Amino acid sequence: MTTTFENLTAGDAIDGPTFAVSRESIRLFCDASLDYNPLHLDDDYMKGSFGKTNFGGIIMHGMNNFGLISRMLTDWAYPRGAIHRRLETRWVKPVRPGDTIQPSGIVKSKQVTKSSRWVLIDVMVRNQAGDKVATGEAMVEFPHD
Repeated sequence: MTTTFENLTAGDAIDGPTFAVSRESIRLFCDASLDYNPLHLDDDYMKGSFGKTNFGGIIMHGMNNFGLISRMLTDWAYPRGAIHRRLETRWVKPVRPGDTIQPSGIVKSKQVTKSSRWVLIDVMVRNQAGDKVATGEAMVEFPHD
């Protein structure tokens, strides 16, 4: 059955692709984003403490989670004639080389306005242990036919 705006219900699940995090993938994201923060590149720098946090080594760029969630939403919405419009996220836990992460979403609600039809989705990213590493909320637009 094809998913349409009409047959979506609160609680419907969306699964995204898994992503194996490596030093190379972190470096490639730094190059693509032009963000060369030592948090992502320098293990010696990351041996120190940051306020109440000690990461013990480099961590993945948080915006990489954002990109993976965006890919999941686009892969889900576009074949249905919908468009990913908004995404707000919060980083919960660091992601390190060797982790495997996967985004997912749960349809929270639907709303019809004069100009369009909207789906609100709770999104999250979990690591291989099932720990949440990012959470947030997204909005997808299903234009009127």
